[in-house]
Amino acid sequence: MTELSQLQRKIIELKEEKNALLLAHNYQVNEIQVIADFLGDSLELCRRAQGVEDRELIVFCGVDFMAETASVLNPDKKVVLPSASARCPMAAMLPVGVLREAKEAHPDAAVVLYVNTLAEAKAEADVVCTSANAAEIIAQLEEDTVLFGPDRNLAWYAAHRNPGKRVIPVPAHGHCNVHRLFGDGSEALKLKAKAELLVHPECEPEFQMRADLVLSTGGMYRRARDSDVETFIVATEVGLVERMRRDFPGKTFIPAMKYAECPAMKRITLENTYEALLREEPVVKVPEEIAERARVPIERMLTFKV
Repeated sequence: MTELSQLQRKIIELKEEKNALLLAHNYQVNEIQVIADFLGDSLELCRRAQGVEDRELIVFCGVDFMAETASVLNPDKKVVLPSASARCPMAAMLPVGVLREAKEAHPDAAVVLYVNTLAEAKAEADVVCTSANAAEIIAQLEEDTVLFGPDRNLAWYAAHRNPGKRVIPVPAHGHCNVHRLFGDGSEALKLKAKAELLVHPECEPEFQMRADLVLSTGGMYRRARDSDVETFIVATEVGLVERMRRDFPGKTFIPAMKYAECPAMKRITLENTYEALLREEPVVKVPEEIAERARVPIERMLTFKV
């Protein structure tokens, strides 16, 4: 690991002093990734945040819905998000009113929501999923019709792998702004040569069909770790590319688009992470009446065999 800066060392010292847990998503900047207690994708972070009994404080270097999930799973812990403006635009695309209208229109459908949703929407779901397990969870449901939100491309991915199910995206055009940048993958294919193309399921269906593998960020990481392939083109947020370059220096990782950055994720910095630890704010606290209902589909997700 490269030498740590003075501010990174101060964060580590303060974290230990306050018995805090520092969680970071794969899309965080490298400087935060290397000092996190745990670094992973949404599913891995959900599992790590479940029942954190050995820490007093959780500092979540991610975006709003992730900190909310940690709060739901740990109602007795203080959860802070270093920047209150780190809000996921996709999560905001599914307000609870839109979801309730869809449920009224399809009363017999199961409701499967991507973890990239706000707690008030999760409270209306039957089960939550991530990009790593969406298709597998839908396959195990008894219902033939599924309302899925908010990412339409992940809905397509899950439906494509479950031809016996009717998967209805809610809203019809929910999407991730970063993964939408890749379009149909024409630019990435120009880089391909002897490389293996890894594509996130939030990308457009046309691009998914051109991929060697369609994987969550955790799945991409494990593929890079376990495969004999030496060169990969990675079609997701560039923070994951930084992590894989650091962890697997003998391999080559090419971003499918070098400027594919999530502005919300990048609002988390070393400076505001230190301030969050020091001041223990801004606090993310889901009201208990919502948290109690949202906890059910989140915990149900963690019981599925995937």
